Amino acid sequence: MSVMNVRRRLIPAAAAASLGLGALTACSSDSAASGNTDKFDVVASFYPMAFLAQQIGGDHANVTSLTEPGQEPHDLEISTQQRAQLEEADAALYLKGLQPAVDEAVGQTGIKTRIDAATLTHLEDHGTGGHSHEGEEGHSEEDEHGRDPHVWLDPVKYAEIAQGVGKAFEKADPDHAADYKKNTEALVTKLNGLNSEFENGLKDTKTKVFFTNHAAFGYLAERYGLTQEAISGIDPESEPSGARVRELQQEAKADGVTTVFYETLVSDKTAKTLARDANLKTDVLDPLEGITDSSRGEDYFQVMESNLKALQKALGAK
Repeated sequence: MSVMNVRRRLIPAAAAASLGLGALTACSSDSAASGNTDKFDVVASFYPMAFLAQQIGGDHANVTSLTEPGQEPHDLEISTQQRAQLEEADAALYLKGLQPAVDEAVGQTGIKTRIDAATLTHLEDHGTGGHSHEGEEGHSEEDEHGRDPHVWLDPVKYAEIAQGVGKAFEKADPDHAADYKKNTEALVTKLNGLNSEFENGLKDTKTKVFFTNHAAFGYLAERYGLTQEAISGIDPESEPSGARVRELQQEAKADGVTTVFYETLVSDKTAKTLARDANLKTDVLDPLEGITDSSRGEDYFQVMESNLKALQKALGAK
């Protein structure tokens, strides 16, 4: 059984609806506010896309997200109400291959501006075994083409996507093109700064290897010369096999690994079991698929800063 197939929502959708979106105040999950407003109405598939839309759209955009705060995005199923949201929107911003239900719904609507973030940068194959999502039903495009969709965790690739989204907004809403261009440039500048922080913060570390229960950090690892070792094929709610624990114990000793990372939207049981059996620490490395009250930060930049600090501590940054 693959990791993604058994990922659990820790916060039910109904309860999640009551949680705040942190700094993403321009976003709404209320379908009544999603279309036919006097603004540029954008429906985004999940948090990283909604954040881009809000940052670039600014005061001119009315941004809604199909994925509720606290909802694991791979589990998303599109309701009739959400299909209506898409039909009424001026634009849809999504990442093809991450959420098959969204891909299908967008394809079936008559929405004029469809912005697929996967076409705005180069998606890569991050290998097999512990570093891939092979066999995961939740990543249909990835299974078919071996492509990893988690591009937003690489600030450089996220900036490339931002530039493409900005151009799409300018074309779809030319009356506010100048503002979209200005907002895009400001966002890209911030992302470039974040990239520099990661480069400087991770260039001199005792080890380059980190363990995680979700193979979401391939782009981040590749960008900064790290090695991600994902606990692939293990149910997050089950005990890891003795053989896998021994394998990780050996690698931890050989590579100086100190920490098993887990994330906020799925169970931490597997990570803590592995850490206990292998005498390792645990910490959060957030794949930023959603922002909740338990997130270490209120927006993309704050959570990425927290991720950097967690990596620096775990890798022994000098």
